[in-house]
Amino acid sequence: MTGFARTQHRASDQLGFTLTLKSVNHRFLDLQMHLPGIFDAVEIPLRNALKARLLRGHIELRIALDRTIASGFEYNTTLIEAYIEAFRHASKTHHVAGEPDLNAAFRLPGAFAAESPVADKDARELEAAVLKALPQTIDALNVMREEEGRALIRILESSMGKLQAAASEVAALREGVQAAQYERLRTRIGEMVATQVDPERLLTEAAIMAERSDVEEETLRLQTHIDHFRSLLAEGGEMGKKLDFLLQEMNREANTMLSKTSGVAGNGLRITELGLVIKAEIEKAREQVQNLE
Repeated sequence: MTGFARTQHRASDQLGFTLTLKSVNHRFLDLQMHLPGIFDAVEIPLRNALKARLLRGHIELRIALDRTIASGFEYNTTLIEAYIEAFRHASKTHHVAGEPDLNAAFRLPGAFAAESPVADKDARELEAAVLKALPQTIDALNVMREEEGRALIRILESSMGKLQAAASEVAALREGVQAAQYERLRTRIGEMVATQVDPERLLTEAAIMAERSDVEEETLRLQTHIDHFRSLLAEGGEMGKKLDFLLQEMNREANTMLSKTSGVAGNGLRITELGLVIKAEIEKAREQVQNLE
């Protein structure tokens, strides 16, 4: 589920930080960390804290440092001294008069920094403060994710209502389909008797056609899956994978229903239409379920 949260915290009077969490839909939990180098030591604890509270989604964690008091400008002493020495050596070697240009030296990559490194003591305080503050940011993220989750549940409830209506109509139409199948069965048996077919084969053929003549089991199982799906939605908690499995089972029943009514005139055509409607609604529900935890 999608969500966004940003919280600001202080580790000391001079040092603070901003925690940002962003979540987008994903079938699994995918963590992306964007941390200043000072927080390398706490990356694993941060990952563990996120895994303990979040089950699905592409999650991005960003930390930005905030210094209330500037610590002055510093430069890379070793680099600048080397530049000056090289300049003067070249000037002497080639007999060219001139003095080093500090403006040019400060434009060298890595030569100039606006902030001094964080002291070890301050770094440890920052690490502890980040680990302490993360649960609050996760709470804020989950508030937004829960709001989206409630909206998704309403959509899924609507889908189950449509599936229930279609399954009920199929159940009402099955007797007409069964009668049409029985008529086909009588015709087929008459043809086989006229040709003096072996009785064993006749019984086998009759049993196969009788089995194909009814979709009662499929409609009952479909309705059972719908009821189970709704009960899981009502219970809440971790449900995404369970709901996805149920939708797979519903799709299997719809496929069997379609195969049994294929080529049957009358009500069989309407059941085929309903079977296709059921499959389309199941596919829409599966897309939504991928976003639920």
